[in-house]
Amino acid sequence: MKRILNPWTQREGYDCFGCCPTNPYGVHMTFFEDGDDIVSLWQPRQHYQGWINTMHGGILSTLIDETAGWVVFRKLQTSGMTTHLDVRYRKAVSTLEKQLTIRGHISEQKRNIVFVDVTIENSAGEICVEGQTTYFCMRPDKAREMGFERCEVEE
Repeated sequence: MKRILNPWTQREGYDCFGCCPTNPYGVHMTFFEDGDDIVSLWQPRQHYQGWINTMHGGILSTLIDETAGWVVFRKLQTSGMTTHLDVRYRKAVSTLEKQLTIRGHISEQKRNIVFVDVTIENSAGEICVEGQTTYFCMRPDKAREMGFERCEVEE
């Protein structure tokens, strides 16, 4: 797996809840490219719980949504926005897990609409959450206007 470089870190005003490493309230996700997949290895914390030792469903949805965005950044080299998010919670996720693996890939593309499938696995490798996002992709000129240039991996 190759680490994906965050193209936003030097951009003034950048404070994404999902991926900004300096957002004090954020989830601080980082991403890797693994073939067709984009992967984030993420450690839950107690303050992301919905119930005692159980991850909040909204945070799990955030992990899925953020991963889908990074699939688009890296694989299609553009930006955009989620227009639909469908989440299926299969198994409770403990805040005591050592690591979650969030994995996403493009399942279908129709012009500027992209469908991204994402799973969240616990440290035992069990799929606990599945999501599908519908993502509207910007034209490259619009993405550049919004500050997106390229999404590269570490060499």
